[in-house]
Amino acid sequence: MEDLKYELKRQIIEELKLEDIKPEDIQDDAPLIGDGLGLDSIDALELVVLLEKYHGVKIMDEEIGKKVLTSINTMADFIVEEKAKAT
Repeated sequence: MEDLKYELKRQIIEELKLEDIKPEDIQDDAPLIGDGLGLDSIDALELVVLLEKYHGVKIMDEEIGKKVLTSINTMADFIVEEKAKAT
């Protein structure tokens, strides 16, 4: 799980072109949207694409998306749960 969280942080930094931020700078439970990392709604859409592109999981509902994109922890939990359902 720690590897997945680190990978998510690395992917977010790379995909959103967040300069001067390292994976270690992002706390697992810190908010991603708004306060915390300071991402906006456009960034949230890019996170949805990132989850599908790198992890093969889709967010099909806006309410689920709000919960999933809360933090690194919630994103990692969602990936693990969805992959468990697929097997």
